[in-house]
Amino acid sequence: MNHIEIEAKMRLDDVETLEARLTALGAQRVAVLHETNTFFDTGEHTLKSGDRGLRVRVERDVATGRSTVRITHKGPRAHGKLKTRPEGELTADDAQAAAKLLGALGFPPVLSFEKLRRRWLLDDCRVELDRVPYLGDFVEIEGPSDQAVLAVREKLGLSNAPMLQTSYIAMLSNHMRERGITATHVTLDADEASA
Repeated sequence: MNHIEIEAKMRLDDVETLEARLTALGAQRVAVLHETNTFFDTGEHTLKSGDRGLRVRVERDVATGRSTVRITHKGPRAHGKLKTRPEGELTADDAQAAAKLLGALGFPPVLSFEKLRRRWLLDDCRVELDRVPYLGDFVEIEGPSDQAVLAVREKLGLSNAPMLQTSYIAMLSNHMRERGITATHVTLDADEASA
């Protein structure tokens, strides 16, 4: 599936308050997901230098235990207030087989990290509450248009929250480089392990 991803991403200080607001607004909580995101690039980092990304994501529904595997390519970001970029995605049966295939095509794994995601639906948008190791909590609002995303952002009382254009993988890579952390797989409990 190919589409244009339109999202607003913001750092989140109080997840519980935002979830209470989502409930009060009649949003539907869809799932709690445990993700493992593995990013791939060439040895020369040509995807990163071209503002593109290649990822294999294993998404496990915490309630049902059901897992899905998706291979995603993200194109360069468009200039604008929101984070907008082309995205192509397909499902796969096996994450290891997908990684092996990408490696054979010249895209070895670069970094893998876990993430806890709470997915909500509000109006025409997905509201993702994310916990990322070392980085903390974030909210992503993804929708069909800038107007839809900004309207949900306003409804949630986040209009004054600074929007981030940087991807989780870039933020996490920078954090690890600055602190001399050399792991190739970062788990959700990495914060406690490093304390």
